[in-house]
Amino acid sequence: MHLACLGVIWVGWSPVAVIAAVVLYFVRMFAITGFYHRYFSHRSFKTSRPVQFAFAAIGAASVQRGPIWWAAHHRHHHAATEQPEDPHSPAHHGLFWSHTGWFLSREHFATRSKRVRDLMRYPELRFLDRFDIVIPVLLAVGLYFGGQWLETHRPGLGTNGAQMLVWGFFISTVLLYHGTFTINSLAHRWGTRRYETRDDSRNNWLLALITLGEGWHNNHHHYPASAKQGFYWWEFDPTYYALRFMSWLGLVWDLRPVPPGRRESTPALPSARGGGS
Repeated sequence: MHLACLGVIWVGWSPVAVIAAVVLYFVRMFAITGFYHRYFSHRSFKTSRPVQFAFAAIGAASVQRGPIWWAAHHRHHHAATEQPEDPHSPAHHGLFWSHTGWFLSREHFATRSKRVRDLMRYPELRFLDRFDIVIPVLLAVGLYFGGQWLETHRPGLGTNGAQMLVWGFFISTVLLYHGTFTINSLAHRWGTRRYETRDDSRNNWLLALITLGEGWHNNHHHYPASAKQGFYWWEFDPTYYALRFMSWLGLVWDLRPVPPGRRESTPALPSARGGGS
């Protein structure tokens, strides 16, 4: 997929192709952060079965496997965080492994179904897990033929099928992939620590920007059950804002807050390993 991004050398760019890439990045990032992570992994709010499936499908378009697989590995990460059993701890396995190596390894390909029995009862989610490549292929095909249609019927836009495929699918997906996995790697190495947790999680405002609020990672490890990861008003958390908007529409409900007593807990030292931030 990374090599396919080099296709931009031949297909060039157009405003519509770049806009498609940006929109698909943020829509799929929200599906990952809001639903794969805060909903499927941590059950930090409730929703209906149709909405659950819709965002599971959008998340599957991110090429990060199915929602059950994703939640199972993330729950395992929290259960064994920064321990040798942690699937992506940079402290034990190195930065490259925590960023991408674990995801590509054979040992982490299977779904740890015992950790996600609550999700296994939905056949539509099991389908997405088993055939997780279907949605990305449909998206790629749709972008290609959509670009071909625009080339024929809206030539003034200056795009075509190959260009929409490269920008809207390959470039957007690769950026999304690395954006998501910076939380596994960089957010356990660089940033500040507000809370004394048993891991080396950090708050990093830059990562929060590119991941729609996931960069407040020390907050998250301090209280994973909250739908809100930016604990204070100045901590930018677009995923939570979107979930609040969806709650006003009745699409989600019972968003779990951060209890005031937990938010005001004793601050941490600069690093769980005793180093700087």
